Amino acid sequence: MKSLYKITLVLGLMILVASCHSNDKPNYQYFPNMYEAVSAETYAPAPVDVFKNGKEGQLPAVGSINRGFEPFEYENTPEGYASAKANLKSPLDSLGRNSEKGKELFEIYCISCHGAAGDGKGKLVEREKFLGVPNYKDREITEGSIFYVETYGLNAMGSHANQMSAHERWLVADYVLKLKAQ
Repeated sequence: MKSLYKITLVLGLMILVASCHSNDKPNYQYFPNMYEAVSAETYAPAPVDVFKNGKEGQLPAVGSINRGFEPFEYENTPEGYASAKANLKSPLDSLGRNSEKGKELFEIYCISCHGAAGDGKGKLVEREKFLGVPNYKDREITEGSIFYVETYGLNAMGSHANQMSAHERWLVADYVLKLKAQ
């Protein structure tokens, strides 16, 4: 008899608990901000005066650099070019110089203007899209000046610092010097 009361009590509690469940309303959440964060729009006024000018999107701290960015010690001036031409040397050792990779990068980024032999007669020059592209053999260039021009650009040539890493620019500079020597 006592077991019948126990079974009835357990069944009654189970029915009571199951009847409280509703698919329309979810159960209670503890710490709902962890699950449903209050998002902030980048340029909208901040909901709380957390930032000094009331905007979420702030300028980076003074002196900070982007992740993966390598600072270049030569300024983008004619004096910086002359200094890089005279003083800047390649950090690549004999094992780091890969002329095949340098040639591959040259063919991707440079050949359309400078030509396969570095004579300044690439496809864009032949079609007269760019004029006055120099022949490497006619120029007094060093690995430092080539790297500088790849980094900042010069005259009609734009910077290639966004397309190639510093290591890749050094490989191209090494390959350009080999073209000049041929």
